[in-house]
Amino acid sequence: MTLAQDNLLEQLEAFARQDIHKRADALRRVTDLFVSGAGKFSEEQVALFDEVMGRLLVELDKSVRVAFGCRLAQLAGAPPRVMRGLALDDAIEVAGPVLSQSEALDEGTLVEGARTKSQDHLLAISRRRMLGEPVTDVLVARGDRAVAVSTISNPGAKFSEFGYSTLVDRSRADGELTLVMWVRPEIPRQHLLALFSQASEAVRRTLEAAGHSRGGVLQGVIAEASNRIQEGLRETSEVYSAARNTVMALHAAGELGEVQLAQFASAGKFDEATVALSLMADLPIAVIERAIAHRRTEQILVLAKAIGLGWDTARSVLLMQGATEGDPTSEIDHQCQTFARLRPEIAKKAMQFYRLRERATTGN
Repeated sequence: MTLAQDNLLEQLEAFARQDIHKRADALRRVTDLFVSGAGKFSEEQVALFDEVMGRLLVELDKSVRVAFGCRLAQLAGAPPRVMRGLALDDAIEVAGPVLSQSEALDEGTLVEGARTKSQDHLLAISRRRMLGEPVTDVLVARGDRAVAVSTISNPGAKFSEFGYSTLVDRSRADGELTLVMWVRPEIPRQHLLALFSQASEAVRRTLEAAGHSRGGVLQGVIAEASNRIQEGLRETSEVYSAARNTVMALHAAGELGEVQLAQFASAGKFDEATVALSLMADLPIAVIERAIAHRRTEQILVLAKAIGLGWDTARSVLLMQGATEGDPTSEIDHQCQTFARLRPEIAKKAMQFYRLRERATTGN
């Protein structure tokens, strides 16, 4: 398709002298011409359209700018200066479709819009098909919660170390933001560890459920982060330190056995019972703590059977586990038949599996 450039320039001068209503009609006709030949124009011709459209847009009503922007937003070869002007329009009705869809915008325009315009503008940018690191850096630092969630939820968004760190900081008290970050496949391990470590207990359980559904690296992250959290709590607890010293003294004297464990569990002494089970089962203390605190009843039954505990002792541990989560006693009693059917050799194999899995996930 060819254009008589001199003729177009003459028309531009004529359009510029017309009243605003005639310029709106002229813009519509020029836009029709551009849309009908989209993809066929040379760079020089596109530049001419850019000049003509830009002149015609001056002082036009918002409704005209909205209609014009919507028509050109999905055209990759739309005139770049005109699209930049629309993208940076203060009216979100004008800028929104262009910011979220137009491939004619360069990264500099997107960064400028993210730095200077409203939260609605930032939200529109966050929905683009692709987002580079310079843009997401601004979005996650300046954007409100809706912008941050939208940006991290965008599969075409790329993030820098600054972007990831900013999102981790912002997610400290935001479970939804934590979860949408957690399920992104490319987030570096150190940021996943930080997410899990700073999450509330309720959010951690949600993350664990999401991690189990995906497997792979998230399982290792969960185990490592959980161990770090538990270790930190133990290291700062005088109560745990005293309990551990008591149980270790019994163990060193050869006096630690089922009777002592049952007494600890019946008395609700969580720290003493977990240390005792850890020593008797030769498993890391973190494994025992998670099994009891997270109501892993089957795992407790397996451990009890593998080390030769009777049902009364196993029941005491389960009741302590139930007390942590409000489990009714009647539900614990239903586990008696399961425990009776469980064969010791099967339980010992399962416990060996627990050891191997813990070593694989923690590297110990």
